[in-house]
Amino acid sequence: MHRATGFTLVELVTTIILIGILSVIVLPRMLTSSSYSAFTLRGEFISELRKAQIFAMNTQGQCYRVAVDTQGYQFKRFSDLACTVAMNPTESKRNFEGNASLSLINGDTSFNIDFSGNNNGIPSLVCSGPCINVIADETLVINIESQGYIHAS
Repeated sequence: MHRATGFTLVELVTTIILIGILSVIVLPRMLTSSSYSAFTLRGEFISELRKAQIFAMNTQGQCYRVAVDTQGYQFKRFSDLACTVAMNPTESKRNFEGNASLSLINGDTSFNIDFSGNNNGIPSLVCSGPCINVIADETLVINIESQGYIHAS
């Protein structure tokens, strides 16, 4: 009796579909220079901004800052409204991974965003609408509205 060898049509179609899915998902990530997702960085940075804003809204007479430079960003606390007297605990700096970075729309890569309770948590950043570019595997934008709303666009 002759026994048939090889793959069935169902096995071949399943294998082709799996290879297709892997090529769509994995290959673009392997070919880009940065494997760090802009969506992840944008979400983390928006969370940090909202944390500073909530601290400021709940504490009068103090300043909270999110400082950004070319290597990363850091949440800082100050005991005065001028953001001059630093308080503990100061959180450790979160470094950018891959080739990720943050910049203002005007191109500045080092900047501070201050929040104070006396300002109802409205950030010091003088912009309304698209304010911050999030650059990683793609470029995304963070909007800060004049009323203090912080959101992704």
